[in-house]
Amino acid sequence: MLIHLVSSGNSKVLRIPAALLRQYDLTDEVELLPGKDEIVIRPVARKARRDWDKAFASMHERGDDVLLIDDALGAED
Repeated sequence: MLIHLVSSGNSKVLRIPAALLRQYDLTDEVELLPGKDEIVIRPVARKARRDWDKAFASMHERGDDVLLIDDALGAED
């Protein structure tokens, strides 16, 4: 696939077609790996629990942080 670079100040911009963005899960941030004769563009590895702290805080603010299963399940009385 041949793609032309576009000037932006002193830099060049590589416009990646939307189909490739979706196919390779590329978002606003990518990893750029310069090699001897090539440049590799990779999606940034996403952390499995990234932003969970914000999600839990938001749930608490909405009162949506109650236990779904009784905490004493299986406890002897």
